[in-house]
Amino acid sequence: MTDLYEKIVSQRSGLERIIARIPGFRGYKEMTARREADRMIREHIVTLLKEQMQRFIAAEKQMLSKGGLSAATKTREAKTQFQIFIDRVNTAAPGYAGFYAAQKIGPEQLEKIYAFDAALIEYVDYFRTAIEAFDAAARSGEGLDEAISKLEMIAIEANAAFNMRDNVVTEIS
Repeated sequence: MTDLYEKIVSQRSGLERIIARIPGFRGYKEMTARREADRMIREHIVTLLKEQMQRFIAAEKQMLSKGGLSAATKTREAKTQFQIFIDRVNTAAPGYAGFYAAQKIGPEQLEKIYAFDAALIEYVDYFRTAIEAFDAAARSGEGLDEAISKLEMIAIEANAAFNMRDNVVTEIS
């Protein structure tokens, strides 16, 4: 994640580099760059998660077409948890905004937040793997309950990880 922030900062124009030397203005511009990096990260994660949700819905339809109506309640619960996670990432208040206006954030705190953002990206892979297992179970009719439970467990864990990220941001403010 630090690479993304550095990329945004390095793409400043000559005027921005001059203005960055004005006392107080540099902090404002860096805060804006952090906010932009956060927005880009979250938009990317949400796009990937929505793709996985579409795959889950398609696999769920496959399951239902093969008579898996008895598992529909369980898939709905897993889908709800998954959608909650997507919505939370999508609608989270922009990081690095008002929180940092009142307090300087050090590199250690910023790295903590970036570590949580990296973990959020890893959850895309966890969902992908769980959805692949669910899809295989839906096609074969075997191991369906376990696959659904695994998917729901990942969604619950992802929401808990997002809570921890919120706590880190709150502690900094």
